[in-house]
Amino acid sequence: MKRRSLIQRLGLFALALTGTVVFAACTPSTDNQKPLEVSEIKFGIISTESQANQKPIWEPFIKEMEKQVGVPVKPFYVTQYSGVIEAMKTGDVQIAWYGGKSYVEAARRSNAEVFAQTVNDDGSQGYVSHLITHKDSKVATEAKALGENKGDEYVIKNSKDLTFAFNDPNSTSGFLVPSFYVFAKNGVNPKEAFKRLIFSGSHEATALAVANKQVDVATNNSESLARLKETNPGAREKIEVIWTSELIPSDPIAYRKDLSEDLKKKIQNFFYNYKDEKVLKPLGWKEFVPAEDKTWNTIRELEIAKKIAEVESNKDLSEEEKKKQIDELNKQLEQIRK
Repeated sequence: MKRRSLIQRLGLFALALTGTVVFAACTPSTDNQKPLEVSEIKFGIISTESQANQKPIWEPFIKEMEKQVGVPVKPFYVTQYSGVIEAMKTGDVQIAWYGGKSYVEAARRSNAEVFAQTVNDDGSQGYVSHLITHKDSKVATEAKALGENKGDEYVIKNSKDLTFAFNDPNSTSGFLVPSFYVFAKNGVNPKEAFKRLIFSGSHEATALAVANKQVDVATNNSESLARLKETNPGAREKIEVIWTSELIPSDPIAYRKDLSEDLKKKIQNFFYNYKDEKVLKPLGWKEFVPAEDKTWNTIRELEIAKKIAEVESNKDLSEEEKKKQIDELNKQLEQIRK
């Protein structure tokens, strides 16, 4: 069955809930700032898995970039997504690989400007979020018994008896997408719903927590599970997918908006023309294509729709306060189409 994109699915829900769902990028203008001149580029890499696993697949790419751009390039690994966002904000990182949600946050407050989007090694430009459990667990058996892709319903119904792991608060597939589609949309607060709730820090960590039976259910995504099959096939064999989201736009590559135009052009030329399969395939990519900020408006919309759904289901708010907050959110939503 062909999946609709995330924005198609979101639009249907949000239109019914609040009217047209749109949200403007809140990126500060840098038109009058002096271009940033650098003698070295630091490349931020979000923490989808351990540095020990990331380093060998990223370093060949970093070396190629350094050679072709003509400026020393150093990888910048972090243990949390926020580490890359903050490093770009302070100027310690000049270019970064982000997920959709972390890019939107970096564009809002870290002077980030997207210029490229990853293309998967199969030619697609998207991936999906998952809920996963141990394949030998009661959760897997009973969730599958409900029917195809009904694991979210099982998790909501039985949440008080389950332990659950999100990835990182700035992760698109490991937090934002399931937070909205599984929880906010159904009026459930995950902080209150589960026997125990944790943030593991990376997709690899949530997968291993499930494989080792440390948590009952966790978030993950199609790209990270494919990667786990290569790095830890034994763990991957123990994991069952019980829910899959709609398609999420593939990852953005962004640099600081205030880099010199000359350096931006050199970086763009490298990304738009680099297609070495030997180097890109371990990263799960085929190539990069030019990208615009508006591609990730769907993520901005999703964040706002999540807030609206949470306000609607908040029993502690009066109807007057709910209306006030939703009206304010709708004002933000309307900006994007002006």
